[in-house]
Amino acid sequence: MQFYPAPEYQPHCAQLFESYKNKIQQLIPFARVGHIGSSAIPNAISKGDLDIYIKVSAQRFLVAIKKLQQLGFKEKPDTLRTHQLCMLQSQVHDIALQIVVTGSEFQNFLTFRDQLRRHPELVQQYNQLKQSYSGTSPEQYRQIKAIFIQNVLNPNPADQ
Repeated sequence: MQFYPAPEYQPHCAQLFESYKNKIQQLIPFARVGHIGSSAIPNAISKGDLDIYIKVSAQRFLVAIKKLQQLGFKEKPDTLRTHQLCMLQSQVHDIALQIVVTGSEFQNFLTFRDQLRRHPELVQQYNQLKQSYSGTSPEQYRQIKAIFIQNVLNPNPADQ
């Protein structure tokens, strides 16, 4: 797994996000669309991929998924899938869509992004963690990353 410094991938991801945001909003105007993931966090290293957050009501969740598939996205295998979260991936670009039901626990994608934007020291820790696990299996990497994310979302009061 190779990681890129922010200046090498973030400008491209920002352009790609704006392009897809417009397409998504035209297709499902009832959705809230946001840029999440490392490409949305200043100075975060990344594999160079783009993550897009799409929030919809529970009533429109399945409709949104079907419409987004018209843009060439398919359900991402081996990821969590619930009645409140669906991850789709592009067949063309390295883009993942996180379709989330309003009010669900999965709004934490935004919380995590915002925490790292507010705390550059967390970005440094996140970067170090990624680099130290770059030679491991994708499963191991995802597990250790999940622990870090949980610690950011639910900090131990004794650590503050």
